[in-house]
Amino acid sequence: MPANAIPNHDGNKTSGPNAAESRLRRDIYSMAVLLSLLGGCAAAPLDRAGSLRSYDGLTRSDGLVAHSLLRVSRDDVLTAKTVKIVPAAFSMRAESAAFTPEQRNLVTNAVDRALCSGLSERFVVVGLSESADLTIRAVVTQVKATNATAVGVSKVASVGKSILLPGVPVPVPRIPIGMGSLSLEAEALDPQGVQKAVMIWGRGANALLDSGTVAREGDAYSLAAKFGGDFSKMLVKGKTPFGATPSFPSRAKLASLVGRAPKYEACKVFGKSPGVKGFVGARLGLPPAWTDKAPADAEKTASKAL
Repeated sequence: MPANAIPNHDGNKTSGPNAAESRLRRDIYSMAVLLSLLGGCAAAPLDRAGSLRSYDGLTRSDGLVAHSLLRVSRDDVLTAKTVKIVPAAFSMRAESAAFTPEQRNLVTNAVDRALCSGLSERFVVVGLSESADLTIRAVVTQVKATNATAVGVSKVASVGKSILLPGVPVPVPRIPIGMGSLSLEAEALDPQGVQKAVMIWGRGANALLDSGTVAREGDAYSLAAKFGGDFSKMLVKGKTPFGATPSFPSRAKLASLVGRAPKYEACKVFGKSPGVKGFVGARLGLPPAWTDKAPADAEKTASKAL
């Protein structure tokens, strides 16, 4: 054993004077790969479907992978105490993405459930028949379906890695082919119909951050919840949800994540989060319909609300 051998983490020794340099090179290479994968996203245009009261005064505000145009009346939003949520819907153009009514229902219900959960951190969520300081409505403006075959191949590669390299923390990125995307526009109106907050949002699936599920609606379903989280954060804080230091989720948010009943009765119309079952299903790549049973009448309710 060379005198200058370097002990590793488990007590063994790696030979050669360049062991530390080799590890540094591996770390740099791994970081370069991760950064390149972060740039590998499906495109998500910030389209305007014409559902908003106004598109004036929007400013660009982007996150790590999400993009948005937004405006928020901070003082008015922070003064508000109650909200109600008009069920989300697909625009006529987005409906042409060859999703079935059941698949669209899963996506829009994921939007509404995430909004209800996020807004519950500061607001009291009430039913549509009740008066509220703010009324929230969101419309899917663009959707790109997931290539389920490509996701399946990625899952096989991930399983193969776990067999060949058990216990080795090497990330297996998703094959960056056929990744889905989702774009929405949403607004918050006061009782007089005056727009107090607006966001046009788009995000594509990412090869590293979004593992994907074997379903055409898989990425849209996952991204729908992310939009709900971003829009609700904007209303809770009265400012852009991007660029802030991450905060620990509230007790209500944690309860939602594990599949417990919503905090407010008005949120129960969107059902409970799939919780642990949904998390495990997503890691395995199972279609969202296998773990999430969205209310069957949600799409009809959304149509009537529009």
